[in-house]
Amino acid sequence: MNGETRAEVVTSPPPTAPHKERYFDRVDENNPDYLRERNMAPDLRQDFNMMEQKKRVSMILQSPAFCEELESMIQEQFKKGKNPTGLLALQQIADFMTANVPNVYPPAPQGGMTALNMSLGMVTPVNDLRGSDSIAYEKGEKLLRCKLAAFYRLADLFGWSQLIYNHITVRVNLEQEHFLIVPFGLLYSEVTASSLVKVNFQGDVIDRGSTNLGINPAGFTLHSAIYAARPDVKCIVHIHTPAGAAVSAMKRGLLPISPEALSLGEVAYHDYHGILVNEEEKALIQKNLGPKSKVLILRNHGLVSVGESVEEAFYYIHNLVVACEIQVRTLASAGGADNLVLLDPSKYKSRPHCHESAAGEGTVPHPKWQTGEQEFEALMRMLDNLVSQTSCCYL
Repeated sequence: MNGETRAEVVTSPPPTAPHKERYFDRVDENNPDYLRERNMAPDLRQDFNMMEQKKRVSMILQSPAFCEELESMIQEQFKKGKNPTGLLALQQIADFMTANVPNVYPPAPQGGMTALNMSLGMVTPVNDLRGSDSIAYEKGEKLLRCKLAAFYRLADLFGWSQLIYNHITVRVNLEQEHFLIVPFGLLYSEVTASSLVKVNFQGDVIDRGSTNLGINPAGFTLHSAIYAARPDVKCIVHIHTPAGAAVSAMKRGLLPISPEALSLGEVAYHDYHGILVNEEEKALIQKNLGPKSKVLILRNHGLVSVGESVEEAFYYIHNLVVACEIQVRTLASAGGADNLVLLDPSKYKSRPHCHESAAGEGTVPHPKWQTGEQEFEALMRMLDNLVSQTSCCYL
């Protein structure tokens, strides 16, 4: 009896447990991908796995959420007053990663290489003054470099650039008479704060910037002439646009047919004499521009605006470009100047130099804005949203 009982115990099948699917149960040995991976050399398989890991790490590091979290952590440590070398190094890494975050914003409506680069996520930050490059310049010059570089990006974005030609310049200070200008050979979409060249009145290079390029002496002749005659001018813009060139070739010049045209004040003109290279023409430019005009139209050539600030120069060149486009389109559709309704400039109330938004009782009053500042700040926010990192916004 006992033997039979033991035999039954031995021969009884164990209770069956639920089947757990294993990895190999899912493998199809006839799958070409599986066969290729199985036959892969061990060192090659290791390299392949390493590439996949790097890809995943790169996706994490380039995540905007990760960059924001890292920047928040760094700023929190800075506020505590403890700035070890490792933390500063981490800040540089964060700056680098932020500069290389893929573009997640749609491109701006205008064209130019800047818009193309933005759509491809290939935007180089405007403010690339990092480490020793940042220490080399005073705070005022650093801000001017960022603003001017951002101005070049805007000019390209709006379709005002013409390959590597034309210039936007800014006066660094009145005492030394030094000016910032684009290196001759860079596209407007490539200009950064560190790449700008510092020159004197004679066009001699004081600081070459981060490139080994020089400047276009003929291009600076126009700017040096205006700066010498107008101590009030801090920024000069010279561009060629099709509509601007068309209006410059019209005998009557810019017509008062739009608010943009009237906002420019007295428009000055200078006849075309070829490339600006001699002292006699510099004197003629100074005479034609006069002591107060903010806009100069170069006959059969292009457009110039000047300003007491970068923002003011932008305001005037923007309105000048728009006014020229309106005139060209209007003349094309109206069939001639005789069919146009001309505005009376004497009845136009000019825009105040300083303006302030009305604030209701009990509210904090808005700051006073100089001409062009509100518009320029809004555009800096746009560039920053497009990962251009201008560092120009007013705080």
